[in-house]
Amino acid sequence: MAKFRDILQYYRSYWSLSIFSITASSLFELVDLAVPYIMGQLLNVLSNQPLDQPLQNLIDQSVPTQANGREAALLLLLGVIFLVTVVRAPVQPWLSSWFHWDIAFKTRRDHTLEAIRKVLTLPLEFYDENNPGRVSGRVARGLSNHTWTYPEIAGQMIPKIIRVIGIFVMILLIEWRIAILFLCSFVFILSFTLKNLTRLMKKEEILDKHEENTESRTSEIITNIKTVKAFATEAAELKHQKRRIQREFTFLNYGIHKGYTKLFSWQRLVIESSVFTVLALTLWATVRGQISLGHFVTVLTISSMAYAELEPISQLAEVFARRYASMQRLHEFMELPSGTDAALLEQAEAHPAAVRQYQFTGKVHFDQLSFGYDADRPVLQNIDLLIEPNQTVALVGRSGSGKSTLVKLLFRYFDPTAGRILIDGQDIRQLDITGYRKRLAIVHQEVDVFNGTLLDNLIYGNPTASITEIESACAIARVDEFVRLLPKGYKTIVGERGVRLSGGQRQRLGIARALLMNPDVLVFDEATSSLDYESERTIQLAMRSILGTRTTIIIAHRLSTVREADKIVVLDQGRIIEVGSHDELLNHGGIYHRLHTLQETGELIA
Repeated sequence: MAKFRDILQYYRSYWSLSIFSITASSLFELVDLAVPYIMGQLLNVLSNQPLDQPLQNLIDQSVPTQANGREAALLLLLGVIFLVTVVRAPVQPWLSSWFHWDIAFKTRRDHTLEAIRKVLTLPLEFYDENNPGRVSGRVARGLSNHTWTYPEIAGQMIPKIIRVIGIFVMILLIEWRIAILFLCSFVFILSFTLKNLTRLMKKEEILDKHEENTESRTSEIITNIKTVKAFATEAAELKHQKRRIQREFTFLNYGIHKGYTKLFSWQRLVIESSVFTVLALTLWATVRGQISLGHFVTVLTISSMAYAELEPISQLAEVFARRYASMQRLHEFMELPSGTDAALLEQAEAHPAAVRQYQFTGKVHFDQLSFGYDADRPVLQNIDLLIEPNQTVALVGRSGSGKSTLVKLLFRYFDPTAGRILIDGQDIRQLDITGYRKRLAIVHQEVDVFNGTLLDNLIYGNPTASITEIESACAIARVDEFVRLLPKGYKTIVGERGVRLSGGQRQRLGIARALLMNPDVLVFDEATSSLDYESERTIQLAMRSILGTRTTIIIAHRLSTVREADKIVVLDQGRIIEVGSHDELLNHGGIYHRLHTLQETGELIA
């Protein structure tokens, strides 16, 4: 779990600048104390009472002996007030306020990039358990609260605390008994406040988790809105969200906000009692002649200033307490273990030219491969499969037989628990993962489409593709058949997740995008299973024009897609059961024959 020091480490790149700006802000807060002190000394001059000896010595050294002492003292004191008010006014914003926000904005920039890097390097299994709304909500809240908290803490809270310490020192020099009372009251108030804030911060952490769950579900509703409407579950979803929101409200209003209100009620009572006590003691000391009238005004003014600072300090502490949980959860997110390719992303980002460039013949060998997401539940067992260059191999079998897992291992989303995968005789774990993946391409069952133009999506993997290459890939994938129907052709905005394209059009876009990578190994993962017959036929024709031009791996439930494969591999419970051509496997009368018969008769496959 992230600690408070992790929150401080967030700003470590700008510590020297932070120290400078906090010091400058604190000094300005201390300089402010000169005004009530000088005002008290002015009152002493006007009432013919003596000045403090150090100040009197300064006046005696600065003013000619023939000058009027009273007028000289008034002018000198007035000059000091001019310096600490008028002269300071235009300087302070640049020496303090500017740097507080400058640091906040710079750290937001830096850590937003770090968060995006973390999103890109987390292993795939993380996203199997956390939806986009949960992840983006946690990151956004954490970054935002860090940004707004720094200027408040560094620019206000810390300088205000320094001011209170300065006030204590001033009162101590004037009358130590009042200073001791002042110190005790402050220690009590701050200790009481801190103890209660610590308890409330734990509740804020629980609330943050509740809010994350609500945002996560809201994101799912938006993502799956068609399903929600199709099943007419709007009322049910609203009911569930209403329950979550009511839970948040009850916890926030009666568990947290009520706690803050109780805290500040007691705090105000103690503050006002302390102010009254200081007033009474200062008045008593003045009446008895222990302090001058000027000191009476000074002590009363600066003590009131100090107690007045307690409320904004407490409010800032409350704001920090409310934000602490989300900042803490951001750091917990950033501490999640990255995937095996994280270091390689940093290397590719820093030195793009250092990424190894490969060119493979496309010979792939799954050598005695075994894998399981859990150690005691193997998904693949002793897979031994050799795919020759430019060969088309189909992987078929029941759901859960391990077909897609085999492809994930090929792309190094995971590493095998036993055995190895060789490409052109090289263990893929020994290759630069970025350079290796650039020689592979995959077309998924659901093609991921970004909200941009059709062209942006086509060249996503190869931004430097020429117009000729784009048109050639689109002709092979039959994208050209529908692109001319779009209002702006290749520059048409396809919408979030490609909602303006049909399923078949998205699949053809995915094939063209993969071809533009000019891969040595091309994978079709259930590329036609969710399409209607006409769209499936179009995709099959596009796939047929690709077969033989490169190593191609086809995963399919519909066996009509794999008839022309050079080799069909039948998987069952993570093992290879049968291998052969379409006709050979039909004649063999095994699992493939049974699957084919079930599909031909229209029965479902278990």
